[in-house]
Amino acid sequence: MRRLPIYFLIDVSESMVGEPIKQVENGMRQIVQELRTDPYALETAYISVIVFAGKAKSLSPLTELYKFYPPVFPIGGGTSLGGALNYLMDDINKNVVKSTEEQKGDWKPIVFLFTDGTPTDDPSAAFARWNKDYRRKANIVAISIGNNVNTQMLGQISDNVLRLNNTDEMSFKAFFKWVTASIKATSVSVSDMGDDTVALAPTSGINLDKVDTSKPCVVDENFTVLLGKCSNTKKTYLVKYAKHLSSVEGLETLNLRATDFKLVGAYPIDEETYNSLSEGKSNRYINTMSLRGIPTCPCCGAQLGVVVCECGGIMCSDGHTTACPWCGMRGSLGKIAEGGMDIARGKG
Repeated sequence: MRRLPIYFLIDVSESMVGEPIKQVENGMRQIVQELRTDPYALETAYISVIVFAGKAKSLSPLTELYKFYPPVFPIGGGTSLGGALNYLMDDINKNVVKSTEEQKGDWKPIVFLFTDGTPTDDPSAAFARWNKDYRRKANIVAISIGNNVNTQMLGQISDNVLRLNNTDEMSFKAFFKWVTASIKATSVSVSDMGDDTVALAPTSGINLDKVDTSKPCVVDENFTVLLGKCSNTKKTYLVKYAKHLSSVEGLETLNLRATDFKLVGAYPIDEETYNSLSEGKSNRYINTMSLRGIPTCPCCGAQLGVVVCECGGIMCSDGHTTACPWCGMRGSLGKIAEGGMDIARGKG
């Protein structure tokens, strides 16, 4: 039986932590539940999940739909799109059956690429490899989650680039219904007509727009994420801040806007998994004066979840003498000097 391979290539960089990654997990469950009620999809669809941050990793090999169970998604540092695309192409080489003179191979794979950021590697070589050897053999549907993605760049590898404008729960649910409908339509197309061109469902009524990739796009950095370590449990966590525009005090009539980042939340992560998906240290910084709000530690509940050691490490504190879980230095809390200080932020 000819299979319809469906790959989900999903960005799990730091900026996806919290609600976005939770919505993706919920969405994958929604897709599988609905596809299992469709006889065409049950007959043809095989699903694979590949995640990427600084490195790429397979969470699920190509699996028959009725045997597939949605995985739990990790978080890593960075957004290595070139590395992810190379990993995908290598997987297609190994696991997608090619047609020969003796037999028909699998149908043309569909790849749903979800990303919310700009690549932290140079994807040009991977793009060239894709366009030379794979573009005619597979269909990529590239989805920008929010407006922090260079959609013009994604247009180099796909004719189907879309942007999910809102990332609230209802928008995500509608979006995953659209993905499900697109898979169902393609399953019918390959089964009844032998046409393996991806059949995308209509986008009317949802906050999903097809992007004109011939036009330059404005990439807006919506989030900044800090990597912290709990002083008590020594476990790692991420602190996420969202971009926030506010009026400049005293200059409201000029409509000048100041940019800072407002606290979204703090989230515990598995350090070993995070490190396995990350590549290299971050060389990006943000000044503490740009951050608004301090979370409690998500690991131990200490009231101060963002305390900066002299070594540059971020930790939690209960307000008393603290030993840095990064370098071991002991000290008491003091105020940051006027003008703030630059601290390392996540790569992705």
